Amino acid sequence: MSGSAAAEPARRLTAFLAMQTPKRLGLAVSGGSDSRALLELAAPWAREQGVHLAVATVDHGLRAEAMQEAASVAARCAALGIGHQILHWAGKDRAGNLQANAREARYRLLAAWAGAAGLDAVALAHTRDDQAETVLMRLAREAGVDGLAAMPERFARDGVTFLRPFLHVGREELRAVLGELGQDWSDDPTNDDPAYERVRVRQALALLGPLGITPGALASVAGQMQSVRAALDHQVSRAAAGLVAEDAGALTIDPGLFDQPDEITRRLFSAAIRWIGNEPYPPRRDALARFIAACRDGADATLGGCVARSSAHRLRLIREWRAVRSLQGTVGQVWDGRWLVEGPPGEVRPLGAAGLAACPDWRATGRAREVLLAAPAIWSGDRLLGAPLAGVNGDWSVQLVPDFQTFLLSH
Repeated sequence: MSGSAAAEPARRLTAFLAMQTPKRLGLAVSGGSDSRALLELAAPWAREQGVHLAVATVDHGLRAEAMQEAASVAARCAALGIGHQILHWAGKDRAGNLQANAREARYRLLAAWAGAAGLDAVALAHTRDDQAETVLMRLAREAGVDGLAAMPERFARDGVTFLRPFLHVGREELRAVLGELGQDWSDDPTNDDPAYERVRVRQALALLGPLGITPGALASVAGQMQSVRAALDHQVSRAAAGLVAEDAGALTIDPGLFDQPDEITRRLFSAAIRWIGNEPYPPRRDALARFIAACRDGADATLGGCVARSSAHRLRLIREWRAVRSLQGTVGQVWDGRWLVEGPPGEVRPLGAAGLAACPDWRATGRAREVLLAAPAIWSGDRLLGAPLAGVNGDWSVQLVPDFQTFLLSH
């Protein structure tokens, strides 16, 4: 293969996967050229390394051809001796931004599939071209370091690790691989529809090439911004370790945070709000700026399901009661995306005012009333069974997932 079109993509794939060391790897494969090439190159590698390979195709139900394309992938997987599953999007959230909703659904479906199959990771076929297009789109939105850093090679979503081994490989290189192997692919007609932003950006890239603004150059920018982001995250973690404390899922912040450089302060607040509010994305920059300004001035503020309460010597960020008042779950599950409740069976709901009134010693915990109102409690109908954070433990326990130490190290 050393002199073939597949040599360099195969080398990059195997080198990347060798660093990840998965024993059970999933591939997200559609009918398109990029993911079909991922399948063709990963299959021999998996056989040589003794890695269990599984493939999933997501059918969003948006095109009549999708089922036929999924069947084609299934047939190829059968020929390669690889298990294949088609994941269907029920499409309850098709209103609004259809592409964004479809993308979110795709990750949810793949994560659920990977979890059920016991996979170590799922590989995606995003290429250098996808990276460049993402940078241009975010540049148009006046993105900062995080936006221009674009797509990472490894990230976690819904408890599953996702990998992007082809971010340094061009789309045409992968099509050359398929041509050499005698394998075809399906072109999604929406990839040529200028109604979609990514298509317009792809067309603009072709015009920018003579100016040196190529997919390779933009991907290089993204790589440099990723290095800058890593350096900033390191500084944020250092600041958080010295200036932030956690209790019962609430964060107490030393006013010394406002003596840090503005970008460190902004990033730490953004991370704190996401962690407390269980938000998948950071708050909008202007809304976050107003929130931080209020905190700096000693005023109360609310953002992303998180409430700020200020006093002369400290600032406390608390889960907003209104954001969780209708949340219900069961013991053994993660409630509010952050609390694992364990013990005898029961219904998990927020403690609330009625529950707090049934906790005679809650003040002995030293925790603020507002913190405990949004805390997880175990109920049977209207009867409070347990509230570990308010001093009514019974046989139940609660713990943060991810815990505060993970929060400190995740920037």
